[in-house]
Amino acid sequence: MAKEIEKKNSDYTAKSINVLKGLEAVRKRPAMYIGDIGLRGLHHLINEVVDNSIDEALAGYNDRVVVTIHKNQSITVEDRGRGIPVDMHPVEKKSALEVVMTILHAGGKFDKNSYKVSGGLHGVGVSVVNALSEWMIVEVRRDGKIHCQEYKRGVPKAPVKQIGTYKGENTGTKTTFMPDHEIFKTVKFNFDTVAERLRELAYLNKEVTMTLKDEAEGQEEVYKFKGGLIDFVKYLDENRAPIHKPVYIEGEKDNTPVEIAFEYSDSYSENVHSYVNNINTIEGGTHLVGFRTALTRTFNNYAYKNGLIKESNKISLTGDDFKEGLTAVISVKVMEPQFEGQTKTKLGNGEVKSAVETLVGEKLSEFLEENSSIAKKIIDKCMRAAEAREAARKARELVRRKNALDTMHLPGKLADCSINDPEHCEIYIVEGDSAGGSAKMGRDRRFQAILPIKGKILNVEKAKINKILENIEIQAMVSAIGAGIGEEFDHEKSRYGKIILMTDADVDGSHIRTLLLTFLYRHMKELITSGKVYIAQPPLYKIKKGKEEFYAFDDEERDKILKRFKVDSKAKEEKVIEVVEGDEEETAEGTTTKGVLISRYKGLGEMNPEQLWTTTMNPETRTVLQVNLESAAAADKIFETLMGDAVEPRRAFIEKHAKYANLDI
Repeated sequence: MAKEIEKKNSDYTAKSINVLKGLEAVRKRPAMYIGDIGLRGLHHLINEVVDNSIDEALAGYNDRVVVTIHKNQSITVEDRGRGIPVDMHPVEKKSALEVVMTILHAGGKFDKNSYKVSGGLHGVGVSVVNALSEWMIVEVRRDGKIHCQEYKRGVPKAPVKQIGTYKGENTGTKTTFMPDHEIFKTVKFNFDTVAERLRELAYLNKEVTMTLKDEAEGQEEVYKFKGGLIDFVKYLDENRAPIHKPVYIEGEKDNTPVEIAFEYSDSYSENVHSYVNNINTIEGGTHLVGFRTALTRTFNNYAYKNGLIKESNKISLTGDDFKEGLTAVISVKVMEPQFEGQTKTKLGNGEVKSAVETLVGEKLSEFLEENSSIAKKIIDKCMRAAEAREAARKARELVRRKNALDTMHLPGKLADCSINDPEHCEIYIVEGDSAGGSAKMGRDRRFQAILPIKGKILNVEKAKINKILENIEIQAMVSAIGAGIGEEFDHEKSRYGKIILMTDADVDGSHIRTLLLTFLYRHMKELITSGKVYIAQPPLYKIKKGKEEFYAFDDEERDKILKRFKVDSKAKEEKVIEVVEGDEEETAEGTTTKGVLISRYKGLGEMNPEQLWTTTMNPETRTVLQVNLESAAAADKIFETLMGDAVEPRRAFIEKHAKYANLDI
């Protein structure tokens, strides 16, 4: 044994230590720098370049950003900032442009004389984009000269060179890059995804005009909002009915610029979004705490002072009561932001809480004194919320007495797993008893739990909390997950590390999935922000020829399999009925072409336990989509559009996105 250990140690020498030079580390582990190599990471490349242009705007030197998606899916980002310096770097002995584009953690953001505040979380920026691009070209207009440098997978093709001159003050940087097909799973940009971020930045930076062009689709949109955060709040509440005009607060306290806009609507949900240096802090932080504290204290003081709440009143207003129907955007600029939390987007600077709390307290007190009618409307709204909260408390106690929310008494229809470690456990929330039965028989009982739900759960977007707690299916989910609900919710107490939604691939299944996501987003949001929510991807087709059997998850994959069998997917098809193995009663309608059987699954119940395990539940072979919260504002807008009261926005959304749905209607 001693000789064996000695041999193993001798294998680990200086030769074992690999040194990755330049940007090789980024190409070796791209997900460490951009999150992933799927669509999210792909679009992050644009954000990194745009963030540089916005930092120029924060410094007061840029008023325009133009993003172009070219036909070949390369991207150009052009601004009117100062232009990246091109003179010789005193230490690296090469052009500062080349230093910025080829060395990690190199840039002006670390020098507070150049940028007092800046976005971006890690300081890796545009050099990472360069490393993950097949090619990149950067042109700089500065000091009357135009300089350029080209790169291939992060490596300069030649030194920085001057390619022309210009007259006037039209400085700036133009960056064009092609994402590397060797790195990314797909190199196809989504116009709406890019537009959402540019629109958000235009709201947060009212002095900047953001333009997005898509040459392939012939689309162009321009975002310029003179009202800034006020316009942002109006946009977020577009499908709600506000009860007053937006309240706007702006000022600086302790060297921290603060800008806030908020209003109350007739809805039951809260819709608050916070930003630090244009970064969406989806987990909140000290700036949000400061805002909430000041809001509660100032409104309470005003209400008692003006007799809107009597001392004898049994109901007192708490912070929770000021959340119902609140839409707010909080934006602060912090010189040295400290981020923490699950996604590293929670602000931790203690001094910012004090700055926001003090400023909001002062400005809001002045506003309420000058706008007594608005103050009364808001306090009346909060009083009704307090009454609903009290009713919810009684409902919760009643439900607990029935053991439905008590985690010691799990719902009877839950088929739990045997392992107790949440990190290694997952729960499938399954549509229907039939699919639930197949899932229970096909699962791995050690780590997979199954909770069948009947029909469509309550639309929580239109319901008060006391009504939500009375819903049987919601009670079952809350009890099974075991982490509470609403303000009591703590994702770390979840009994499962993965919550997987598994519904049919039809209209009803999509509706049920949307209802479930709405509930999780509104009342268990931390499950999403902590990355614990997934969507199962059952196959749409089974393709069989002789003894060979394949599953396809979309039309494109089906056509590829048919091509392998040398079958034209557009050939004339004859309808057949296939009896699903192991279940004489259930059938799957299919088509047959040249001896190839194509079965279209319309429901999970059409698959027997073995098929469901193989295609949808086996971690080795399944495909699950993680639900991410890239933009909380965009998510809120979608949920309100799909599940709110307004019909026209929902119809417009469905008409626009119907082509992306693969549903049998």
